[in-house]
Amino acid sequence: MAKKLRVMVLYGGRSGEHEVSLRSAASVLHYLDRERFEPIPVAIDKNGKWLFNDISLINQSASALPVFKDATPVVLLPEPESSEKGLTALGPSKGTGGGKVDVIFPVMHGPLCEDGTVQGLFELAEMAYVGSGVLASAVGMDKDVGKRLAKEAGLPIVPYLCFKADRWDQDRKRLLKQIQTQLRFPVFVKPARLGSSVGIHKVKNEAQLEPAIVDAFRYDTKVLVEQGLEVREIELSVLENTASSETPLVSVPGEIVPSHEFYTYDAKYIDADGAKLLVPAPLDEDQIRKAQQLAKEAFMKLECEGMARVDLFLEKSTGKFYFNELNTLPGFTSISMYPKLWEASGLPYKELLSKLIDLAVMRQERKKHLVREYLGD
Repeated sequence: MAKKLRVMVLYGGRSGEHEVSLRSAASVLHYLDRERFEPIPVAIDKNGKWLFNDISLINQSASALPVFKDATPVVLLPEPESSEKGLTALGPSKGTGGGKVDVIFPVMHGPLCEDGTVQGLFELAEMAYVGSGVLASAVGMDKDVGKRLAKEAGLPIVPYLCFKADRWDQDRKRLLKQIQTQLRFPVFVKPARLGSSVGIHKVKNEAQLEPAIVDAFRYDTKVLVEQGLEVREIELSVLENTASSETPLVSVPGEIVPSHEFYTYDAKYIDADGAKLLVPAPLDEDQIRKAQQLAKEAFMKLECEGMARVDLFLEKSTGKFYFNELNTLPGFTSISMYPKLWEASGLPYKELLSKLIDLAVMRQERKKHLVREYLGD
């Protein structure tokens, strides 16, 4: 019998999406194939402390993984060795961790989690990990940079303006005038590098504009103001192909139908009737084909790996699709859109997790053949 891979399920984090991560991680832990994998839960609390959570203390039927405050601290060192101070998790160890971690499955959302920061740590430690690398993770988190790259690649995007806090402080009146000249109400004001609709406002008139921008700057130092259109919100799940020569796999489309004015944080996570998730989306064959092709192109052009959920707008009046954004570490509860779309496409949740881990191992194996120093001719 093949040796089980030890999979660190890393969850929590210091972002505003901490609680969402706890629910995602509980689902991953529950559905992980125990015949192939040995899970190692590691939590990051809201203060940024890494903690080893004993699997025996976690109720697998729980809807969210707990963060035990008195758990063993995790020591994070590139090429680590065992430490008396706590568990050495990243790499070979004979310490409290009980041996080598083979793969990291980060189930975290938001800044300092899916924006390339922890991915950079994994790269330094030369660890296999699920999901995109540093570049695509950072691009996926930054709505402005993601849209710029998408536009450069020829993907359609909704018109928008973007500016940082220092420019806003120095030239507020001119920016407000520019927004009203180049865009028309309604507009959406968004923190550029945040997820789960945190800090987003639908602005219908001039009086609402400045307060919305001020509030968005509470969450980020860069803010996006985007043209509001009458659209349907279409989402697709993309999965890297295990055959590296083949293009990514794309699920059937799903549709978000919010009961609020747009898909707010409350609609996503608090209000049980906040939105309907239509899987599959009621689209005709030509619309499905266009949506899937656009999602595949976005995944490849933004250099994603492993997985991504690609969010599109379908303008009601014209039938035109627009690229909105992509999420490199989407929600992973059993009812989250990413796994639900794959379930509807014939790929069960448990098998999806296994494929993602296999992709992480394959990528790390390829990296082992890279030359790290120049040896001359």
